[in-house]
Formats: sequence, structure tokens, C-alpha cells
Amino acid sequence: MQRRSRGINTGLILLLSQIFHVGVNNIPPVTLATLAVNIWFFLSPLKPLLSSCLSVETCYQQKDWQRLLLSPFHHADDWHLYFNMASMLWKGINLERRLGSKWFAYVIVTFSLLTGVVYLLLEFALAEFMNEPGFRRNCAVGFSGVLFALKVLNNHYCPGGFANVLGFPVPNRFACWAELVAIHFISPGASFAGHLAGILVGLMYTLGPLKKIMEMCAGNFPSPVHYPGQQYYFNSSGYSRYQDYYPHGMPGYSEEVPRDYDAYTAGLSEEEQLERALRASLWDRGWSMRHPASYSS
Repeated sequence: MQRRSRGINTGLILLLSQIFHVGVNNIPPVTLATLAVNIWFFLSPLKPLLSSCLSVETCYQQKDWQRLLLSPFHHADDWHLYFNMASMLWKGINLERRLGSKWFAYVIVTFSLLTGVVYLLLEFALAEFMNEPGFRRNCAVGFSGVLFALKVLNNHYCPGGFANVLGFPVPNRFACWAELVAIHFISPGASFAGHLAGILVGLMYTLGPLKKIMEMCAGNFPSPVHYPGQQYYFNSSGYSRYQDYYPHGMPGYSEEVPRDYDAYTAGLSEEEQLERALRASLWDRGWSMRHPASYSS
């Protein structure tokens, strides 16, 4: 696994363009820091990809556990970075403002470590049950496992509506599973186990004991912020608003949150943005194979 370098990192330029269209001041601090860390490690990786990717062989057998920390924040190329960070930008804005910055930071750290652990368990189980040692050597890198976990959280808090997955409307509660399958039809080289690990971690938080365990471990750490008097609405273009709701007939009002998502999404939903990014990535990779001189070895 080796990062392919180009004269121009189109995906990185596009990502920075989206960030500045949103406005740095409009991005919550933990989301912004997560974007910054991933971009920094892409430009100045701590280790080569082969020394930072996550596998059963390297972590469990060779005891190189630092890869649990390194692998989520390293990406194979600029389109891999763009695909993941465009999704992080969207999810981070929604979830950080809902949960609060401190708890969201706690969630990011926990999910980053736990998705790696679950990924290792899945690959180990596949190697054992299928008697195929190659699964022990499957080496994964990138933030997408964490993003699938955050997707589960986002759908949990906003269960209604539909997501656009490759042009097909899918109920939000099934969107993660549909995307899991769709991504691996379009990009077979993506880590199925890594993405599945993210979904399982998200379900452990929303349906299982993970959230309660995190609250017990946090001690005096602030619990996630809830807004019992507010309902959160989304439409397909990413526009959102809070609406105060009073169950006892008190007068309410609707306050629009000043977020112009169309300025950087071009009116596309998250899934449509990511689909476009993935198609662009696949076109870009196909072009590079026809023009191998455009990459250095």
C-alpha cells in the first residue's frame, strides 16, 4: 500500500474549497480540528501507509498496537481524503451541535479506537471461520469506519426521511447498510470489514451498552447535550432548522439556523456529494492507469 502522489491534489483542493465555502467560523471546533488533523497527516504523514495501516498480522501478531491510533488519520490518496472529510464536514456540523463539542470529541476518540478493534475482530473471525489466512493480512487505512459509526448516530437522531443511495431512495434507518453494499459494488477495493465495523460500533452506541459505559467512564465529564424542547429537521439539500415544540400548547416559534449548505453542496444531499466524489475518484484512478507517468512510484 503506497500513497500515489500527483503534481496537483485535486481532491484536497476541492475539500479546502468546501471548507472555505462553509466558512471556518461556521464549523464547530472538534469537527474543524478533525478535518485539520486528517489534512495535516495527509500532507505530512507520521509513517508510510504500510507502517500505519491496520491488520491482524501487524497489530496482534507483531504487537504494533500504535496502528490503532495511526490508521484512522492516514489516507491512501487525495480522493480518499476528500471522500471521507466531505462526509465528516457534513456529519460533524450536525452531530457536534447536537451533542456538544466535549462529548463529540469523546465520541470521535472512542469510535476511532473501537472501530479499529472491531475491525481486527472481524478479520480474525473471517480468517478462522473461512480458513483463509489472507484476512489476517488485510490492511486498512482511513477514517471511513468512524464515519459509518457517525452515520448510524445521525440516522438515530434524525430517523425520518430518505437518503439517496446511487439514485435510489432508501429509508434513513437502512441507509448505512445500503451504502455499505453500494460502495463495495462501485469500489471493490474498499474495506468491507472496516465499514461494517463502523456500523457495528454505531449500533453499540445507539442500541447497546456503549453509551452508558462511556458515561460511567466519563465521571464528571459532561454528558451529551439534549434538546427535549426541539425537533431537528433535514431535507434533501442539507438545509436544517430547529423548531421549538411545546407539548402543553405553549406558543412556539421556528428559528432558522444560519447555515447555507447549498453554498458548498450545490444543492446535493450528502449521499449525492459522496457518490459524485467516488465517481470522480474512480475516473481519476482509471485515467492514471492509462497515463502511469502522472504518478511517482
